Amino acid sequence: MKKIFLKWHSQTRKLGFLAAMMAVSMVAFVMLSFPLNAQIPKSTELRGVWLTNIDSDVLFESDRLKSSLQTLQQLNFNTVYPAVWNWGYTLYPSKVAAKVIGKSVDPTPGLQKRDMLKEVVTEGHKQGLTVIPWFEFGFMAPADSLLAKNRPYWLTNRRDGTKIIKEGTHNRVWLNPFRPDVQKFIQDLIVEIVKNYDIDGIQFDDHFGLPSELGYDAYTTALYKKEHKGKLPPANAKDPEWVSWRANKITAFMKRVFTAIKANKKDCIVSVAPNPQRFSYEYYLADWQKWERMGLIEDLVLQIYRNDLNVFISELEYPEVKLAQSHIPVSIGILSGLKNRTVPMSQITTQIEKVRERKFAGVSFFFYETLWKLSQENPQQRQQAWQKNFPTPTNYPNLLAGWKPLNN
Repeated sequence: MKKIFLKWHSQTRKLGFLAAMMAVSMVAFVMLSFPLNAQIPKSTELRGVWLTNIDSDVLFESDRLKSSLQTLQQLNFNTVYPAVWNWGYTLYPSKVAAKVIGKSVDPTPGLQKRDMLKEVVTEGHKQGLTVIPWFEFGFMAPADSLLAKNRPYWLTNRRDGTKIIKEGTHNRVWLNPFRPDVQKFIQDLIVEIVKNYDIDGIQFDDHFGLPSELGYDAYTTALYKKEHKGKLPPANAKDPEWVSWRANKITAFMKRVFTAIKANKKDCIVSVAPNPQRFSYEYYLADWQKWERMGLIEDLVLQIYRNDLNVFISELEYPEVKLAQSHIPVSIGILSGLKNRTVPMSQITTQIEKVRERKFAGVSFFFYETLWKLSQENPQQRQQAWQKNFPTPTNYPNLLAGWKPLNN
C-alpha cells in the first residue's frame, strides 16, 4: 500500500510540476501578446485630454459630459483639462465675472442653470480622473466681447495704436497684463476656482503672456519710461531688452498667482501647457523656462503639434526640455486633430511611442472631439487604437505626491 501511495504521490508531483510549467507558459504567452510598451505597465503616466467649447459640444450638456468622462476612463485616460475661461466669459457661474463683465457665465444655452465645472469635478473624480481646469484664453478676449467693450482702457495695443490680433478668422484683443486692475481681475478668477471647487490643479498656457507686438499703450509706456530714466520703449517690438522687460513683468505676476493659489490650496497643482520655449518667449513673452527654474510649474505639458516626425522628435530634445524633465513631470501635448484637419491614428501612435522612448511623464491630446469623432477614420477603430495605446490603467504623475523623474 505504501509503494502504491509513493508511486501515486510521485506522479502527482510530476503532474503538478507540469501544470505549473504550463501556467507559466500561458502567462508568458499572454504577456507577449500585448504591445511591447504594455508588458510592464508604468506606475504613472499622464494620459490627458483637453475639453474645450471651441468646435466641441462636450461641455454643453450634463449627460453627454458624464458619458464622455466615463468613456475616457474606460479607455484608460486619467486626466482632463476642461476649459473654464474662454471667449471673454467664464464657463462656470462666477461672482467675479458677474461683477466685472456683467455676466456670471458664458451665455451659450448649454451652460445655463448648471455648474459645468462642478459636474466635471464630481463625475471626473468618481471615474478616478484627475481634473485640472484650463484657463484657456488667459489675457486674451474677443474684440466684440462685453469685457472689451466695457473696459476699453484695459486693452493694450501696438506702436501704431491698433489693437486687433487675428486668430484664424477671429478678431482678438488683449488685456494689459501689466495693469494692477487687470491683474487683480485675472487673479480673482483663478482664486475663485481654487477656493470653490475640489480641483486637482489649474492650467495656463501661452495666453498667460502677451503677443510681443503689443505693450505700447499709455500705461505700459509710462511704466517703462519711469524705469528707464524717461526713455520710450524701443520702436522694434522684438528689441531684446524690451522683450525681456515685459517678459519679466509677466513672470513676476505668474509668481504672485502661484503664491495666491498655494495660499488657498497648497496641494493644487500649477500646470502650464505652452509652445516650445523659443516661440513662447519671442512671440508671447511667456518665459516658461524661467518659471520652471523658479519652481512655479509643477506639471509641464509641452504643445508639440507637428506632422513631421523629425521635427516632432527634435522638439523633444532641446536642452530646456531635458532640464525641466529632470525636475518636474514633463508631458507632451499631441494634436489628435482639428475641425478641418484630421490626424491619422498611425501618426498619433508613433508620436506616443517617441515620447515614451524618451521617458517623458506622459501625453495629452488636443482635443476631445478629435480623439475619434472629428476624423476621416472609423470611430470604432480609433477607439480600439486608443485601447492598444493605453491597455492598462495608470496613475497621474503627481509631483506633490512624491513623483520622481526617471533616470534618462
